[in-house]
Amino acid sequence: MDREAVEVVKVLAHFTPGAKVLDFVAPESDWLDIRWCAEDDDETFHRELPGADVIWHVLRPLSGPDLERATRARLIHKLGAGVNTIDVDTATRRGIAVANMPGANAPSVAEGTLLLMLAALRRLPALDRATREGRGWPSDPSLGETVRDIGGCTVGLVGYGNIAKQVERIVLAMGGQVVHTSTRDDGTPGWRALPDLLAAADIVSLHLPLNEHTRHLIGPDELAAMKPGAVLVNTSRGPIVDEEALVEVLRSGHLAAAGLDVFAEEPVPAGAALLTLDNVVVTPHVTWYTVDTMRRYLEMAVENCRRLRDGEPLAHLVNEVR
Repeated sequence: MDREAVEVVKVLAHFTPGAKVLDFVAPESDWLDIRWCAEDDDETFHRELPGADVIWHVLRPLSGPDLERATRARLIHKLGAGVNTIDVDTATRRGIAVANMPGANAPSVAEGTLLLMLAALRRLPALDRATREGRGWPSDPSLGETVRDIGGCTVGLVGYGNIAKQVERIVLAMGGQVVHTSTRDDGTPGWRALPDLLAAADIVSLHLPLNEHTRHLIGPDELAAMKPGAVLVNTSRGPIVDEEALVEVLRSGHLAAAGLDVFAEEPVPAGAALLTLDNVVVTPHVTWYTVDTMRRYLEMAVENCRRLRDGEPLAHLVNEVR
């Protein structure tokens, strides 16, 4: 797309901005025309799609029919790393570039992962509830039999990208041990095949993209292979875990707890079985969502819009278009 055709770049931002987001993009208003649309406002989204050169996408899936409406679009920029919520095949067929932001959310998700590890390991939801209800004292004697320090645990990282490596650094600083697995043996002392990792880890933390190979990677057999009393943490994608099987091992007590930011269905239904369990701590797919990550996202999103305007190669493309 040449610069003359896109002197002003029209962006459809598919999320609700806060004041800091608006302040960040305000200096670009002479060339960046941004229309904001809440993720649950399909009427506005479909009305604005035909006029957008660029879509800033977060989580609400971008389907093939959505992209057929985007008759002017040249770029879909994922505010994040995982593009499983975008119909990349349809985008490619229609000549729409798809880009993501690898590593931009890694610091925030790594800290969110540790938040869930600690909350699950230390039974935070149950203790919070008991304290609010006046049942916090005397202390539950089972705490001294069940609650662990991360520094006394082996943490198994399933997937070994930017986020997992940041989690590893934090866990090591806290005195814990770390093992990891990935697609193939990477030659490092900490690498383990998945069955060996599951058998060794007190905490298993998932850091994988969702694809045909990782869907239900953690199923009944894998959950049964985990150490009795272990904790599962998932801040990657919900369908990597077989949720029905997870509910069963949590109910049975084979796993002590789970810390979950992602679910098979999002938003997770209020009556979901996982939400009825006392040994599950949850957040609504927001471990990435901080002021700092939003600043990094916007920096990259604005830069790619500038590249589009100026006819320069786009950064972080995940598909090839002509």
